[in-house]
Parts: sequence; C-alpha cells; structure tokens
Amino acid sequence: MSEDNFPLLQTRLVSPPKTEAELLMRCQAMAGKTLGQIAAESVVMVPEDLRRHKGWVGNLFETYLGADAGNKAEPDFVDLGVEMKTLPLNTQGKPKESTYVCTVSMQQTGELNWQDSWVRRKLSRVLWVPVEADRAIPLAERYVGNAWIWQPTVEQDNMLQRDWEELMDRIVLGEQAEITAREGEYLQIRPKAANSKVLAKGISASGTTEFINPKGFYLRTSFTGQLM
Repeated sequence: MSEDNFPLLQTRLVSPPKTEAELLMRCQAMAGKTLGQIAAESVVMVPEDLRRHKGWVGNLFETYLGADAGNKAEPDFVDLGVEMKTLPLNTQGKPKESTYVCTVSMQQTGELNWQDSWVRRKLSRVLWVPVEADRAIPLAERYVGNAWIWQPTVEQDNMLQRDWEELMDRIVLGEQAEITAREGEYLQIRPKAANSKVLAKGISASGTTEFINPKGFYLRTSFTGQLM
C-alpha cells in the first residue's frame, strides 16, 4: 500500500497527562501489548511495514499517551517538559539503531552554549519507550516494553556536552559538509533527509552560503544501551 492511499481514520483523542505519575500509568497500560492492540485502542490503522511510514510508531505512542507538542519546538509533553523517544530493540533486547534527537542548524555562526542548546533541552528529561523491532516480526505483532523517564547524570551530561561542543565547533568553522557519523563518542551528526537530493543552506569556511544535505543529532546505541 502506498503512502498516498494509506487509509486515514479519526483517531481517538487523549488529553495530555497532568503529572509524570499519570504519564507513567498510561505507559504501564501500554506495556505488554502489541502495536496492533495499541493501534486498535487508538483507532489508528497499522501499515504493512515502516518503509514508507518511519515515524508511525512514535506517532502511535504520542496519540495513545496524549502528547501535545505537535509540530511546536517544545518537548512532546509540554507542561511536563518531557520528551518521548522510542527505543527499537533487536532480538537480543539491545538498541537496534541510533536515536534521533533534533535537527542541526547549519547556519550557526555565533557563540554557542551547551546549557541553552536545543539538544540539551531535548535530552533534559526523556520518556524512553522500548519496542520490538525485529523485521521478522510483523509490525502489528511487535510488543511494547516498560517505559521509564530518564534525565542525564552529571557524568552523562558532561559526556554529551563534550561531543556537542566538538561537533558545533566544526559547524561554526564552516566544516559542515566534512562532518561524518564517525565523529562524537556518544552524540553524532548524520544526514537527516529522504534522499541526497534534499539540500539546506549552510555556511562555508569562507563565510559564503553553500547548500548541503540536512543533518541531525543522534545518540549512538553505545549510549542508549547504557541507559537500559
């Protein structure tokens, strides 16, 4: 089924949770259920696979739990200041892929501060929702695990800050196009676009405008694996 003719349903609207305790209670109600069961309760259609619907699982959880940020530059649960991240797991129960945090501003030229950065705001308080991601398991039959709310320890915050500062120094120096996913111990920068033809404005080393592929900040599995 193509993305264009994927059927749309009137999904069940859920009010935002008023407290973290209420949010975790809703997570407990999700734990142990399949994505198909959660979708049925939320009146959401399940796609055949995620090749054309990469954000479907996260959107399903947002619907079920009552996330209210939408497309605003706010944490998913605005009043609680909590960001939600799905954590796809392989057959060994370990993170299967890196976790997207936010987009990278490719036109950054001024002084930067980790404490005020969007990356740190996104990671200051995170609801992690583990879910099976083995491709051998049909999407609707994949189970959801026990979610938890995490905030960085001082050591973790320092580790992320170090990576962020090194990566942002490269951007300020106009070296965006040269940054690879190999850089950064726990926080990395990777392309964030449907294909290589998508371009965004950046600043070159000479200070002129150049067009490069959009990029995003991602947490490596070596980091998210520690959180479990």
